[in-house]
Amino acid sequence: MLPDRHAFTRQIPDGDNRERLVCGDCGFINYVNPKIVVGAVVTWEGRFLLCRRAIEPRRGYWTIPAGYLEEHETTEAGARREALEEACAEIELEGLLGVYNVPRISQVQLIYRATLRAPEFGAGEESLEAALFDWADIPWKELAFPSVIWALNHHREVDGHAIFAPRTNPHGQTGNY
Repeated sequence: MLPDRHAFTRQIPDGDNRERLVCGDCGFINYVNPKIVVGAVVTWEGRFLLCRRAIEPRRGYWTIPAGYLEEHETTEAGARREALEEACAEIELEGLLGVYNVPRISQVQLIYRATLRAPEFGAGEESLEAALFDWADIPWKELAFPSVIWALNHHREVDGHAIFAPRTNPHGQTGNY
């Protein structure tokens, strides 16, 4: 539990190089670090699994199954959990597809390439619906986040390759929309 908020002041702690919130009573340093998002571009027989968001931000827009990594969870387990929670889908991970940086909202996103273990899926509690899309039918103008577009395009770049290097943000793009 954090000490009383009113005891915190902004200062540069010994051995550090930037201001942090430091408790004046006990010296506790409240480090604020980026959030880690995990997810997957999931396919089945050449089609892409997308979920229509039931929650904000971007309610009603389509996305890949992804969300915040939980404490004490591996990134792989988190990506599998998110697919199960958002699309009622069991997936097989094939490799890390991309590491995307969205500094505006302090996120690092680790997105995997994956396939459905079976063609069964549905809308989870955070989704209005889930569906498989052929590439030409992906609702590009209704995708929730820039990183979803990046991940889908990066998946297409490595399609057919068993070994590939993870991608990152396209040059000059920071995820702002």
